[in-house]
Amino acid sequence: MNANAASTSVVLGRAALYLRVSTGRQAEQDLSIPDQRRQLRAYCAARGIEVIAEFVEPGATATDDKRAAFQRMMDEASQRPSPFDVIIVHSFSRFFRDQFQLEFYVRRLAKNGVRLTSITQELGDDPMSVMMRQIMALFDEYQSKENAKHTLRAMKENARQGYWNGSRPPFGYKVVAVEMRGARTKKKIEPDPTQVETVRLIFRLARLGDGDGPMGVRQIASYLNDRGLR
Repeated sequence: MNANAASTSVVLGRAALYLRVSTGRQAEQDLSIPDQRRQLRAYCAARGIEVIAEFVEPGATATDDKRAAFQRMMDEASQRPSPFDVIIVHSFSRFFRDQFQLEFYVRRLAKNGVRLTSITQELGDDPMSVMMRQIMALFDEYQSKENAKHTLRAMKENARQGYWNGSRPPFGYKVVAVEMRGARTKKKIEPDPTQVETVRLIFRLARLGDGDGPMGVRQIASYLNDRGLR
């Protein structure tokens, strides 16, 4: 087998399915993972491929390999012999959105006799197919970087207008909905009455202490914990 090959040509055998979405919100609200699972299992059933394992990555970017399910899958694929012959994905972008990393892991899999197959990108094992996969990966990488650029620009503008971009608010604040723009709820943060006195105490301890001069971070944490303020 060509060590550079990642193809969709059919070989009856054992398969591991890899399913991924990019964000936690997609994992919670989207139908993408169930749809990926349905399509991948239908693909295997139609070709007599036995599904040995399924690795699900809910809310992880494909621009790097810091993905728990991905690493577990690669560890299993590196066993000798591997428990499966092929890793099947919906598209190569589910596996990686970085052209160099995609090729690195395709080669690593091929050295142990494991193939990478995309059900939506029909490629063979020949040099032309390898080149096409690399071109697709370059487009996926470019698209990922463009999406990140536009998302960052939108978040900066949202913050410039005084709105909260999400995630957990700083201690002492709470998130409040202030208006609707279409189907989107715009939010801001404001002081949380249940925590505001604790925040004032923290600043007072940092400036003046409790009789022995200003306190450092660890001293303040111990002071608060000793008084039941976790």
